[in-house]
Amino acid sequence: MSQKLKNKGFDYFATFIVLISVFICLVPFLYILSQSLSSNRAIISQLVTIYPIDFNIEAYKVVFTDNAMLYSLFYTVILVLVYALLALTVTVLAAFALSRKRLKGRNIILLVMVFTMYFSGGLIPDYMLVKDLNLLNTPYALILPGMMSVFNMIILKTFFQNLPESLEEAAYIDGCNDLQILLRIMLPLSKPALATIALLYAVFRWNYFQDALFYITDQTLYTIQLKLYNVINISQQMAGENVNVNLPSEALKAASIIFGTVPILLVYPWLQKYFVSGITIGAIKG
Repeated sequence: MSQKLKNKGFDYFATFIVLISVFICLVPFLYILSQSLSSNRAIISQLVTIYPIDFNIEAYKVVFTDNAMLYSLFYTVILVLVYALLALTVTVLAAFALSRKRLKGRNIILLVMVFTMYFSGGLIPDYMLVKDLNLLNTPYALILPGMMSVFNMIILKTFFQNLPESLEEAAYIDGCNDLQILLRIMLPLSKPALATIALLYAVFRWNYFQDALFYITDQTLYTIQLKLYNVINISQQMAGENVNVNLPSEALKAASIIFGTVPILLVYPWLQKYFVSGITIGAIKG
């Protein structure tokens, strides 16, 4: 009886901690959402908390009628899909090759790749490389430099190594080559890991804007996050300098942030079951 009480006590405590963590993560989002649905007067007066004051949707009307914002959203969605597909393809090929014990020098190759996780050339060499390759102001500047994450590759490599070797041996006996083994055996069994890696790449590309900030000056190639960054940053600078211009309202800035955040949040429920199992199965065993 005492053991059951202890278990129940631990369950209640763990549930309480999880609820507190969810609340802490949810409050900032609710605050921005409330601002986007409140009047500018209420926001400036700091009356808005986690529920709207002077409820209205005028800010969203402005955002959804802004052709430039809609174009950036559409362009970013296409960019994320292309990037995630190409990055996943490169990661799968690298992970499969490095997971095969018969690959000569695979430990050295893996060591070189892991080395890049801790040391990089730096911002200036990266910019010079992109410039010398004539990638500035092109979508390729946002795709090629970050084509593969070594961290994601290690997760997928470990997943491949955990699959039974008997499956590969049976396929070799049936006359399959490496490409056929990868396409017909490995990938169908790796859906959780593939969904996890694809989600990590998609979230990274959707949220990351620094490479676009450095490599893109053509406004028609602005990603949604870079556009939001410019809206918020420029308005704050001008407000700080007391420049008499028609700045975006606080509600409009909040609505723009929600506009750029919600699409990627909608992806999680569809891939959640794969995300947890993919990370768990692909974990490195001690």
